[in-house]
Amino acid sequence: MNIELENHKLEKRLCREVGRAIVDHNMIEAGDRVMVCLSGGKDSYAMLDILLKLQARAPVDFELIAVNLDQKQPGFPEHVLPEYLTKLGVKFHIENQDTYSIVKRVIPEGKTLCSLCSRLRRGILYRVAGELGATKIALGHHRDDILQTLLLNMFFGAKLKGMPPKLVSDDGRNVVIRPMAYVPEKDLVRWAEVRQFPIIPCTLCGSQENLQRKQVGNLLREWDAKFPGRIENMFTALQNVVPSHLMDRSLFPFETLRATGEASEDGDKAFDEEPCAPPMPASPAEGNPFQARAVIPITAGH
Repeated sequence: MNIELENHKLEKRLCREVGRAIVDHNMIEAGDRVMVCLSGGKDSYAMLDILLKLQARAPVDFELIAVNLDQKQPGFPEHVLPEYLTKLGVKFHIENQDTYSIVKRVIPEGKTLCSLCSRLRRGILYRVAGELGATKIALGHHRDDILQTLLLNMFFGAKLKGMPPKLVSDDGRNVVIRPMAYVPEKDLVRWAEVRQFPIIPCTLCGSQENLQRKQVGNLLREWDAKFPGRIENMFTALQNVVPSHLMDRSLFPFETLRATGEASEDGDKAFDEEPCAPPMPASPAEGNPFQARAVIPITAGH
């Protein structure tokens, strides 16, 4: 197998899927200043890498600025990201905040650190976005992260809730986007190897083996290996919601439901045995700078 050809196909696929997510949800518009959050992990490196490629080809101008939150974790190699970003010629900002000490002091030994760590990190990044004049905050979550969140909320939060590709932040002042919402994690693992990103391991949440998110991630990978297509179907299901066949009374008027005397395609059919329907097509976003790229394949090598 020609490795160079496979890498070329992978790059085209990543650009296509990121571009499609941007178009479907109108994530980036002309004149945007996008704050690309970099953790030093494979996902955020890949997000910046692909956004830079799309920026070079987009028919309109938008700006990228990479931001890393240095949480003062012991042994964190402070030089890695500045050297990498300087070499790329990307505008960047390193925010120094000792959240590590706060998390270690507040959370008892053996307990998961993610919730407090993420809250602190989120608040800091929202503030930095305002200081930098960013109009969008880009996070590196991918398709598998979205499915993990769905299952975590079902299993442990008793909610049918995922991770949206675009949202307004908790403080109401920022628009958060996830350009890699359609990208499977296995493609990002391969891309990190191809591009040889200088990965920085996390000594906080990334070092905890008992995390529920890790366990759910392992479950998804097992399903993907044993049952090809299952993960794709689960993700497509998030885009084909039928409120009348769930149980949320705020989404469907069960209390006032009456017989109409007219036939219904769904009716009382609880399980669709026919092939799964494709995701609902996105409404054309007038003036979307990536609209043209949604139908024209993006070539690699630029």
